[in-house]
Amino acid sequence: MTGNVALVVRLDSFGDVLLAGPAVRAVAAHHASVTMLCGPRGADAARMLPGVEDVLVWEAPWEGFAPPPVDPADIGDLVDRLRSRAYDTALILTSFHQSPLPAALLLRLAGIGTIGADSVDHPGRLLDVRHRRLPGRHEAEAALDTAAAMGFPLPPGDDGRLRVLPPPDTSGLTGNGPYVVLHPGASAPARAWSPRRCAEAVTLLADAGHRVVVTGGPHEKALTGHVSGTAAVDLGGRTSPRTLAGVLRTADVVVSANTGPAHLAAAVGTPVVSLFAPVVPAERWAPHGVPMILLGDQSAPCAGTRALACPVPGHPCLEEVTGQDVVRAVHKLIQEGHA
Repeated sequence: MTGNVALVVRLDSFGDVLLAGPAVRAVAAHHASVTMLCGPRGADAARMLPGVEDVLVWEAPWEGFAPPPVDPADIGDLVDRLRSRAYDTALILTSFHQSPLPAALLLRLAGIGTIGADSVDHPGRLLDVRHRRLPGRHEAEAALDTAAAMGFPLPPGDDGRLRVLPPPDTSGLTGNGPYVVLHPGASAPARAWSPRRCAEAVTLLADAGHRVVVTGGPHEKALTGHVSGTAAVDLGGRTSPRTLAGVLRTADVVVSANTGPAHLAAAVGTPVVSLFAPVVPAERWAPHGVPMILLGDQSAPCAGTRALACPVPGHPCLEEVTGQDVVRAVHKLIQEGHA
């Protein structure tokens, strides 16, 4: 530990911030304190990460599905806040298709001493450390590589997996005994399994002898109620991010699309059946560091489009996955865990 204070920037979603967790721990091992600057969608995840002492929340006009307008006063306020905290070092983390340079410009204006990021674009004087990610690296690994390029490797004994602070006991929500979680929602429609297929999987899992718990956010209560039917425990709208971590931690298996709860399941060490639409590459975004079975046609025509709504009629990459496919995958992961 150098005694300096560091800033880690990850401005997008809940799952993206979770994937930054190993890199945050690497930075924290070399600094007296670490602050995370993140957007509103990622703030709850940042507060759950080991190594984070403080969280600054700012909505960037270049991030999210509906970014705010560019507001000079708001940007000036952020720069002033950052300058007042006198950070020595900043690590900017982005996805493979995002540029770190808008954030780097603001950090440079704030007088931060050393700024590093992974950047395809020429950074001029905006970055002191410009890393180039290796092809095919998972997002969590690519973030770790960038931290290491700045001189902040993981400490000995850290395995580089996703991790969150210990979640609370949630047996009062789930009831006693083993269970499987199915999370039917997704951050973008192109990544979601249909409600019909989710309900089919819940019924078949229950018929196979599993207790099933269905999770979802406050805006997904109609979805979770439909998917749960009479066969599952419906926790739609009943969990905070921390209690959701507890629910996922004690599950045998989590069934989820490529969305935040899949990464949260990985962060608490639970195996995942990943219903993965190939609009982004699975090698970069699949659940990291836990036993996992990937379902979905990864060679479908939508592959690599980063589409928010499926561009292919019928959503075949996921709709061709059946409830029975999920049951078989759940059984396989449970059997491997027992072995």
